[in-house]
Amino acid sequence: MGYFAGLDVSLEETAICIIDGAGHIVREARAAGEPEVLVAFFRASGMEMDRVGLEACSLTAWLHAGLTEAGIPAICIETRQAKAAMGAMPNRTDRNDASGIAQIMRTGWYRAVHVKSPSCRSRRALLTARRMVLNKRRDVENGICALVREVGLKVGTPNRKDFPARIRALAADDPVLTSLAESLLAVVEVMTREVERLTKRVIDEVRIEPKCRRLMTVPGVGPLTALAFRATIDRPDRFRRSRDVGAHLGCGDELARTALYEAAHSLLIRSKKWSALRAWGMNVAKRRGMARARVAVARKLAVILHRMWADDSEFRWGKHALALTAAA
Repeated sequence: MGYFAGLDVSLEETAICIIDGAGHIVREARAAGEPEVLVAFFRASGMEMDRVGLEACSLTAWLHAGLTEAGIPAICIETRQAKAAMGAMPNRTDRNDASGIAQIMRTGWYRAVHVKSPSCRSRRALLTARRMVLNKRRDVENGICALVREVGLKVGTPNRKDFPARIRALAADDPVLTSLAESLLAVVEVMTREVERLTKRVIDEVRIEPKCRRLMTVPGVGPLTALAFRATIDRPDRFRRSRDVGAHLGCGDELARTALYEAAHSLLIRSKKWSALRAWGMNVAKRRGMARARVAVARKLAVILHRMWADDSEFRWGKHALALTAAA
């Protein structure tokens, strides 16, 4: 007889429920949410698990890796799907959620979530850290502007290089404001230095990653976009069709979606070389506006990047670009 288990994971401890093939609860327990503890629990149970389910969460990759390495068939399932399946429960508790996940494992009514490889998780961590520092730096800069604005001083729109000098000039006649501004500008300086270090790490990572270098042959796609796409997709074969990638990123991953949107902006606004993709995007912009064109081009970029990765193919500039190259 096969056995199925559900894990309701939390930071402190994990609720565990094991059921048999008929759906009857065989054992319930609570244990620390540590891979080695959970592995020891299943081994001590003496029951061979057919499937062990857990919802996608911040601890999922860590727990999933520990369980699968120990030979336990762990499956990560979509949070929305799990909630929909358990929504009819009159009383939502950790214990009941674990039981509900176990029943989902038994019936097979689930969609497994891809758990990214350690290398991809490391790359995503690098990109997330960089974006976090960028966002915090912007928050501090906005806070400085708000401080000087409270005394009637307007910063305007200086570039980042001129921002400290502009703030110091505005605050020069106010000792208290000068002192506060200097403290905050010191924070901005440290953050700027760390952003540069993290950006260099991204570039260094891309230099040794052949897939990223291939993706960067697409106009508008730089190191950040290439690494974000590489870290998000992980394995191209998990998408049956390239067009599924555009839909997946459109309603899911914010990191890759933002990177692709920025790449689309670069392609439409900064790129000088003609391509069929840029021509298509500019036509969309004429009909529906630049904002919608960026979204449309970002989705097309996702499809193109996936196909190039899956086929080891080159970017197709289009017939017009080929004709210009031949004429030159």
